[in-house]
Amino acid sequence: MKASKITAVAVALCLGIIGSCYAKPGHADEQAAIRGVLTAQQTAWNEGKVDAFLEGYWHSEELTFSGGSGVARGFNAVRERYLRSYPDRQAMGKLDFSDLEIRLLGPNAALVLGHWHLAREKGDVGGVFTLVFQRFPEGWRIIHDHTSVSSVDH
Repeated sequence: MKASKITAVAVALCLGIIGSCYAKPGHADEQAAIRGVLTAQQTAWNEGKVDAFLEGYWHSEELTFSGGSGVARGFNAVRERYLRSYPDRQAMGKLDFSDLEIRLLGPNAALVLGHWHLAREKGDVGGVFTLVFQRFPEGWRIIHDHTSVSSVDH
């Protein structure tokens, strides 16, 4: 096994152990705040407001987005990716998030798994996502987004 794979496995195990220490019922406020970010994103998307949707992301050059077309680095690159992929209201469709799993990894970090679905006239599309959230003074923000399109919608 390559050293990078061993490192990735070790990091994942450590995060899982740390996460199990923090994923307690007492953290309902943090989980509600993260759900609030996702609900605000869904609402903004369904109103055709891409910039309002992007408020859920960290406005930093360190933001990353991984998808089928590769990795976008930095808030501006992520914004341009969304604008290119969804140039108008019709392309955006109606967004629905479901099956959300929020795992707190510490007092200021969380991992979110879920499904996304876009209902559109030109055909529905959906898939899964993994989001890494970090808490900042202004609230929880997505610092990494890995979104995949799946051929079998849930």
